[in-house]
Amino acid sequence: MGSVRKASAWLGLVDDNDDERYYDDDYSEGTESPDAWVTDPRVKVATDTAEEKGRRIGTVTPDSFRDARAIGELFRDGVPVIVNLTAMEPADAKRVVDFAAGLTFGLRGTIERVATRVFLLTPSNTEIVSGEPAKHREDGFFNQS
Repeated sequence: MGSVRKASAWLGLVDDNDDERYYDDDYSEGTESPDAWVTDPRVKVATDTAEEKGRRIGTVTPDSFRDARAIGELFRDGVPVIVNLTAMEPADAKRVVDFAAGLTFGLRGTIERVATRVFLLTPSNTEIVSGEPAKHREDGFFNQS
């Protein structure tokens, strides 16, 4: 196989015909274990660690007001939630914002508009740290002026 063909095969642009060198003689159809497609175990470890340390953030992009329940369940569990309302009709989006405002008030959290039709709901035990743009910082770091 030429070098151009090898590069094309490596990029997945053409089929690699050198499958023989990777063929496993012990492989047989239908003997795949049920756990063969399990996600990498490190992903689970990272998720567990984040949950233990309280370093989770939920994102919800509701299609209708019925999806507000997912927002409430995450927030009630103490998870900060980013709510993206850009896919909703304005009337339903207003209802979700009203729901989120009541939710944060009832559980002593805060609601903050991050962008147009995107809101951040934070539980009472979460502090929002807002960074200043680099050119406005007083310590001179990245100060262009």
